[in-house]
Amino acid sequence: MLKLPTKIVGLIMMAIVLSCNSSVKQQKKVNSMKASQILGNSNYLAISYGGYRTNSRDVQPTIRELKEDMLILEAAGIRIVRTYNLQYAKASNVVKAINELKNENPSFEMYVMLGAWIDCKGAWTPHPNHNLEDEVNNASEIEKAVKLANQYPDIVKIISVGNEAMVHWASSYFVQPWVILKWVNHLQKLKQDGKLSKDVWITSSDNFASWGGGDTSYHNKDLEALYKAVDYVSMHTYPMHDTHYNPVFWGVLPEEESLSKEDKVKAAMLRAKKYAISQYDSVKKYMLSIGVNKPIHIGETGWASRSNGMYGPNQSNATDEFKEALYYKAMREWTTQKGMSCFYFEAFDENWKDIVNPDGSENYFGLFTINGKAKFVFWDMVDKGVFKGLKRNGNPIVKTYNGDKSLLMDDVMVPQIKSLQEH
Repeated sequence: MLKLPTKIVGLIMMAIVLSCNSSVKQQKKVNSMKASQILGNSNYLAISYGGYRTNSRDVQPTIRELKEDMLILEAAGIRIVRTYNLQYAKASNVVKAINELKNENPSFEMYVMLGAWIDCKGAWTPHPNHNLEDEVNNASEIEKAVKLANQYPDIVKIISVGNEAMVHWASSYFVQPWVILKWVNHLQKLKQDGKLSKDVWITSSDNFASWGGGDTSYHNKDLEALYKAVDYVSMHTYPMHDTHYNPVFWGVLPEEESLSKEDKVKAAMLRAKKYAISQYDSVKKYMLSIGVNKPIHIGETGWASRSNGMYGPNQSNATDEFKEALYYKAMREWTTQKGMSCFYFEAFDENWKDIVNPDGSENYFGLFTINGKAKFVFWDMVDKGVFKGLKRNGNPIVKTYNGDKSLLMDDVMVPQIKSLQEH
């Protein structure tokens, strides 16, 4: 047997020790990050994640499939994923999948904003009672969220009580603010009593109007108390929807008629960005008016790449991959500059959301298709080899339209010219 000199053996042992120490330091860093350190941190991009691959949520993604998705998202620079409810196994399995990936590779880093779904009494029936809550199911959601947060404190950093649970157009299930306040206070009390880590941040993720930024009918004492109870405000803004419902910002201005197709669209999308910012400003203004000053982060915003309905051809002409990419980059740029997180909606297309209409916009908010094709927003990452070796549904990550931008632009719709009166 070859006998190495003592000096060389010593150097080898030192290298091994240094390597182990480096690995331990990295692991400690990953385990010790707090919500306050990752929210608003441009190194920790956030995204909303569904991950369903069929047209029914009865078919739950497997742990292997969830790990596939987490690796794709990590490669794209994502470090925080948002889930929505706990009555299905998927949310808890996302946490387990991340835990397995961390055990396999200590440098893998991903955190979770865990959603607890909140319903009114009689939700999803012909007669919902919006003045009462579904106490049994709501308590179950909160209990499961606490259990996961305590079991995986290195992964679960945020708990969101409800998703668009207070906005009145959620007519199947919305609740009054006192319900959200009740459960937020419950979680904050658990933190005070040492039954939940004080580093877990508690919020509710809701439409800008629900946070007082729109109709004054939302302004009440319970909402004011909720502002004081949450650790931060998680607000939603969707200019895409308002290309139909409130198109004050949408369209091509008369003075833009001579621009190229691409520049007309870019000008319209710049106004969409400013519209989103105006909704953020309205929420902040209301918050300050009630004597509260807390961080605001974007809990949801997105832009569908396809629609055969109100946002599609011969309607608002809003949906295609080019506009989606412009909006994504604009919102990332703005929120990064503001020191805010943006849980962009969403990671992958999901076709369970509008089963009746396969071309409905709700099925196409993803930045990747169901089969793993990267939409235009991520074409440059494909070119750089960021997703090399990664697959979804057995498919390598390739570009939509076979990477041919001219084909993509053929599908891009120019918004209608605004009249002088509208302008």
